[in-house]
Amino acid sequence: MNWKAQLIKRRGESRIAIYFEKNPDWTDRIKQQEGSRWSQTLGVWHLPDTFENRMKFQIVETPIRHPSTEGIAQIEKFKHWLLSRRYSESTIKTYTEALKSFLTFYNEKPVAEITNNDVIRYNNEYILNNNLSASYQNQIVNAIKLFFTTVLDTKIELDKIHRPKREKLLPNVLSKEEVKLILNAHSNLKHKTMLSLIYACGLRCGELLALKPVHIDSKRNIVMLKSAKGKKDRIAPLSPKILEMLRDYYTIHKPTTYLFEGQISGSPYDSRSLQLVLKQALKKVGILKPVTLHWLRHSFATHLLESGTDLRYIQELLGHNSSKTTEIYTHVSTKSIQQIKSPFDDL
Repeated sequence: MNWKAQLIKRRGESRIAIYFEKNPDWTDRIKQQEGSRWSQTLGVWHLPDTFENRMKFQIVETPIRHPSTEGIAQIEKFKHWLLSRRYSESTIKTYTEALKSFLTFYNEKPVAEITNNDVIRYNNEYILNNNLSASYQNQIVNAIKLFFTTVLDTKIELDKIHRPKREKLLPNVLSKEEVKLILNAHSNLKHKTMLSLIYACGLRCGELLALKPVHIDSKRNIVMLKSAKGKKDRIAPLSPKILEMLRDYYTIHKPTTYLFEGQISGSPYDSRSLQLVLKQALKKVGILKPVTLHWLRHSFATHLLESGTDLRYIQELLGHNSSKTTEIYTHVSTKSIQQIKSPFDDL
């Protein structure tokens, strides 16, 4: 089995990224390593940067590279431009980190001299050589194209920067029985309510953690999602069952600023802690699939489709701009597929 280990930075912390071809055995091995995490952005598993892990995965330190002085100034200028356009904090971080990676690769070349061929070389020599995901490559392309719209003198032709061929990946979906097991795994009411609300309303993790008590409208049985992804507000229906759970939770925990707060009153619950809550639930019920919080959102959409809900309503509930994004759930719905009789049964 071919693999490669490399030092990376994640949220300011040094980590060891492990690159390998898709293989269930290797995935299980990495998952069992203490402190292992999956990066959706980079499409890679990574481990704590410890002496033991460096020895185990044969890590040899290489000199750390940085953007040139001009590159650093351009990144800062780009960040201010994104702020002025009111991009979200997460988008600004993603785009500036992507641009930093690109300008570090060309830290000896003036920005005005960078060409389309340099973008191709970066894709081949950095992204492909390091087995980085197509989604990460797409983020780089987004950042480069947006950055060079702000540069006056440039040799880059924006319309000729190509994107990677989109991977046709189907969303991961749980059965209703699996969802029920996960949601009932915790006796802790706060943990149970958070996971239940994600599934009940099809929320993204960030949307859940940004909720405030005032966003729950019990008279109209809806939850208001303010400035969700893409700076869009939307509403989601609250079932009587989840509303009753929320009332019990509110009575006991009495949140102040955010609906779900961390250990410090008035601060939102940490996303990594919520991932850990899910991980503990999976362990309790013996589900071995690499389930993430987003799987609950995918399952919500698929189960709605299978129960006969119109795709247009599902699109509204999920906050998708394009119906094409929502249509992917038709490929994982088993409603029609289960009606097909295999010719094997007639043998």
